[in-house]
Amino acid sequence: MPKKMANIPFAYIFPLLLLLPRFILPLAIFDWYTPLRLKCQSCDLTYGKTYAKNGGKQMENSFKWEIASPGDQGMSASKLDKLREILAAKGTKAFLLVRNDKIVYEWYAPDHGAKKQHYTASMAKALVGGTSLMLALNDGCLAVDDPVWKYIPAWKDHPEKSKITIRHLATHSSGIQDANQEGVSHEDLPDWMGAFWRKDPDPFSISRDQSPVIFPPGSDYAYSNPGMAMLSYAVTASLKGAPQTDILSLLRERIMKPIGVPDEEWSIGYGRGYQVDGLNIYANWGGGGYTARAVARVGRLMLRKGNWEGKQLVPAEWVEKVVAYANTPLPGRPAGNPQPGSGLGWWTNFDGIWPAVPKDAFSGAGAGNQILMVIPSLDMIFVRNGALIGKESEGEGFWGGMEKYLFNPLMDSIIDPGVHLPNPVITGVEWSPADTIVRKAKGKGRDGSDNWPVTWADDGNIYTAYGDGYGFDPIVPSKLGLGFARIAGDPTDFKAENIRSDAENAGMGKSGKKASGLLMVDGVLYMWARNADDNGNHCQLARSTDYARTWTWSDWKFEELGYMTFINFGKNYTGVPDRHKDYVYMVSHDNPSAYDVGDSFVLVRVPKDEIMNRSEYEFFKEFDSSDNPIWTKDIHRRGSIFTNPGLCRRSSISYNAELKQYLWWQQLYHDDADTRFEGGFAVYGAPEPWGLWTVIYETEEWDVGPGETACFPTKWMSDDGKTCYLVFSGNDNFSVRKVVLDVKNHVCSQL
Repeated sequence: MPKKMANIPFAYIFPLLLLLPRFILPLAIFDWYTPLRLKCQSCDLTYGKTYAKNGGKQMENSFKWEIASPGDQGMSASKLDKLREILAAKGTKAFLLVRNDKIVYEWYAPDHGAKKQHYTASMAKALVGGTSLMLALNDGCLAVDDPVWKYIPAWKDHPEKSKITIRHLATHSSGIQDANQEGVSHEDLPDWMGAFWRKDPDPFSISRDQSPVIFPPGSDYAYSNPGMAMLSYAVTASLKGAPQTDILSLLRERIMKPIGVPDEEWSIGYGRGYQVDGLNIYANWGGGGYTARAVARVGRLMLRKGNWEGKQLVPAEWVEKVVAYANTPLPGRPAGNPQPGSGLGWWTNFDGIWPAVPKDAFSGAGAGNQILMVIPSLDMIFVRNGALIGKESEGEGFWGGMEKYLFNPLMDSIIDPGVHLPNPVITGVEWSPADTIVRKAKGKGRDGSDNWPVTWADDGNIYTAYGDGYGFDPIVPSKLGLGFARIAGDPTDFKAENIRSDAENAGMGKSGKKASGLLMVDGVLYMWARNADDNGNHCQLARSTDYARTWTWSDWKFEELGYMTFINFGKNYTGVPDRHKDYVYMVSHDNPSAYDVGDSFVLVRVPKDEIMNRSEYEFFKEFDSSDNPIWTKDIHRRGSIFTNPGLCRRSSISYNAELKQYLWWQQLYHDDADTRFEGGFAVYGAPEPWGLWTVIYETEEWDVGPGETACFPTKWMSDDGKTCYLVFSGNDNFSVRKVVLDVKNHVCSQL
């Protein structure tokens, strides 16, 4: 005992010793056994709060799933209920759906539950194989194109296996034959195949020494469980000298403990490791057991690119690399079984093999249709456990059954996708070459005109409005903040003339009213004007009975909405679907300024005979249980029909009557872009004004400047709806470009 302590009576020290367990024991226990429930007066260490070592420090993980209703997260409760009924009838044990970091739907069969593990089958190839590989790659233990013999020396001189790389093993392109025969159970397989599944003596030495190579590595695709076994072998060998020397401890310490999954909610490797060549190797091809919520937490980590509550557990670049297409041969894709491409241990929808699912989706999946799918663009995670969904006797393969009974109904349940599903009708666009663009209204030098909302009038002409310019040749004498014009003819050969009007102003930029929308209804021309406060904010309505020469202004304004624009239909508001013909519809981004971005868009309607009457306006609020829109006259209770945080600004909508699709052009605004000469936009489509809005075309950088607004004039749509023209303000001109829409044949036949 040190000299200063020698004379302290034991009676003083003893009470301090009694207090040590209250402070030290809980932390010591949590260092080696995370899920133990503890509670004491000095600290709150309970199940659900775990601690993981981080650079020598303890990091508390208190993340808990929040619960939200489907409607709050842009999904249909009634359609999810129907999906659950289908899944329950097809042997589902667990179905968990997470959107925007909230549990939207969670259901378990009577003999299952949230705390009960379910076997992973080959979903382990992602949860265990892909995740452990990701960590080893990040740590520099191996490289994706390393020859495997560096970690399995027995292969160094093998004529075929010496050519196998880590990438080949992780993508089923190694050529190693699978331990499988059609119609034969694992236990009854002959020779080395049966021994692999019986683990006699162990599956790793059997895969290493006895599994044949059936094609040159990297030249083809063949699903291979022994190939994945060799991946686990190689990853484990690469961990020599690391803090964790097997993949179980690697996953526990680096992934599962930090994301708050206790040991009783997950297991791997059929419950044991195998000692081979001095290595403790665990199965990564199957043999796992996870609760649905444990699987979802792994999905959440991948969705957030390795970040967990502010801590980067894995660098984003490695998460992106393992879930991206690995550029190896694709599997066969027979009818009824649309197999995805391979990432590194994960599956990816990179080429849209499941058309209804966004292309950024990635997944892990196993026998019996165990699946984890992550869809970053929808901020969505779902987990399903149970029996095989499809009927193989009816040609519904492993993936085909899931696509039909799970993927498609789930995507159909989305009311507001955020961003964004592919359009089911228009599958692509082809823009005419840039040198075919027609440009007019060039003004003086580069001082042309912009804005250009359009409508098709009863006299057969297109009417438009421009801002901050001189209009068409012959130009007006002085530059106008708001001017008007009439256009006659076809898109490739039209004549335009300026209209002098009492609504003209000389206010440039924010300081003067500018047209954001035009619409003719029953011979009357209506205009929404932005910048109604002469400072870039608010909208005001006006009407003209003499083709834009004189205008009558409303005695009210929308102070909450800054860029109102009409949805345009056919000539003089003809061609409106019967269910909408009594109303005029409008949209605006949800922001009082025409110059600031919003997070969403608002849908507004008014009886077409009451357009100037503010008291008759209604705002979309939400959907009812049957997915029908609910309207409110209280603008403060307005909802959104489209969300895209930080990117909602200027837009226009035109109805393509032949394709029965509303075409919504939206500016993708970035502060540092001069959109006259650079920048991007998106075109979305929907069968109704309220959606579901899906992607037709998206680009952050078009080959020419798109300008700050654009629209598709309905007059210039072809009879079959497939050829349209985009009017846009690029170069501060009235610019016109042809676009041909790719349309699904089977969809067209149903229209």
